[in-house]
Amino acid sequence: MAGLRPLDGPLKRPLRLAVLISGGGTTLTNLVAQINAGELDAQIPLVIASRIDCGGIQRASDAGLRCETVTRKSFANVEDFSHRIFDLCRDVQADLVVCAGFLALIRIPADFLGRTINIHPSLIPAFCGHGFHGHHVHEAVLKRGTRVSGCTVHFVDDEYDHGPIILQSVVPVEDSDTADSLAARVFAAECNALPEAIRLFQSGCLEIHDSRVHRINN
Repeated sequence: MAGLRPLDGPLKRPLRLAVLISGGGTTLTNLVAQINAGELDAQIPLVIASRIDCGGIQRASDAGLRCETVTRKSFANVEDFSHRIFDLCRDVQADLVVCAGFLALIRIPADFLGRTINIHPSLIPAFCGHGFHGHHVHEAVLKRGTRVSGCTVHFVDDEYDHGPIILQSVVPVEDSDTADSLAARVFAAECNALPEAIRLFQSGCLEIHDSRVHRINN
């Protein structure tokens, strides 16, 4: 992604988001709430679920959003799976693809490099990669005895939790924490961090150089 600028300048219209989910859809619900409150100038023309039993499907329906289910097992390989996902994103003219608790590995096509982001419930590069999701992350943090945790919003590449970091938010780890209490504190940070990253993207101020994200003046 060296020398990549996702947008040449501020996008002066609502940002079109395609939101990818695999679980309960709480991050999707937060985005909908931010949009409805006027805190995020965006719309969500498409939600894609990677599982037919994904709780977020009902949340999408409750919010009046179109939701398509694309399961990995329906495709021979990750390339075909990814093609289907991004074809749907192109169909709705998505400006930005948001992986919001999306657990499947995808390959990012050239036209969506720098236009696909993910939020992860740890401070990457700690507690990330294949198998580190949801409570697995928070249990690992507590087992290791770290004093801080948090969340990371990053651009997506072809590896789990690996692309250039846009921003991170730090939360304390308390002696009395359980995985549930730490998860709640991290999710509260996520609810602010992801919309902020989306606003930064929309402002056109982000540029990627040598796997680092820089903020530039427009």
